[in-house]
Parts: sequence; structure tokens; C-alpha cells
Amino acid sequence: YARIIISHLKPSRNMSTPASNQNPTDTNQESSNPTINMNMNVGSSLSEVEETLARIRSHKGVEGVIIMTKDGATIQSTLSPEQTNAHCALLSQLSVKAALIVEQLDPDDELSFLRVRSQQREVMIAPDKSGYILVVIQKIA
Repeated sequence: YARIIISHLKPSRNMSTPASNQNPTDTNQESSNPTINMNMNVGSSLSEVEETLARIRSHKGVEGVIIMTKDGATIQSTLSPEQTNAHCALLSQLSVKAALIVEQLDPDDELSFLRVRSQQREVMIAPDKSGYILVVIQKIA
């Protein structure tokens, strides 16, 4: 079974990738220095994005990090192309549906974070107003 936690408080943080440095293909880079800090603005440089991904990946149990559009197009991923495509297709749909639920329950509110936990893994999804989604997949210890 999986437990889903939806956080719908107004976000005080903004996670985006730089519009000028977007790469629509999966770079599948194996960085090794990341922290879950979605305090990146649209003007962030590519090196700041890489540093943040590296900090996140350095956390215990992190198996992968994906940055994608809300439509499921991969911008950057640390997973294999096959895993990336599968995760992007499914998690983008889940994120959009969860955001619609929050909006329908309270039109003045918006989805800021979504967590899906199974017996083996936890998937953390952080959508952004500008249409990007940060996904962190973590193995449960």
C-alpha cells in the first residue's frame, strides 16, 4: 500500500530552472553533491541548479532526482532514460490531478508539495507556479 500526503499551503519557496538554460533532453548527469532547498529563482544559473541537484543526491537513500515540466517533459534527470520516461509520464499526471483537487477544495489555495510513500520508497514532488516539477525519489531505510 502507499500513503499519499498532499501539502497545499501557500508556498513560500519557488523552485524553477533557468529559462535560458533549459535542456529539453535528459542529460542523465551523475552529480554527487545535493539538499532539498527549492529556493531557486527563474534567474538561477545552470551551476546553481547543478549544485542544488548534487546536494539533494548526497542525502542518504536518494535514488534519483528529476526536473520536468508539468506536462512530463524531462529537463534534467539522474535516472536512466527508461526510468525517467516512466516516472515523468506518471508523476506529472499525479501532480496535475493533486493540484486540481486542492484547487477545487479551496480556490484560494494551491498545491505546494506532494509526498507518496510506499513500503520501499518515498517520492517527493514539488510543483512550481511556473510549470516545473522537482521530483526526488528516496529509498526508505
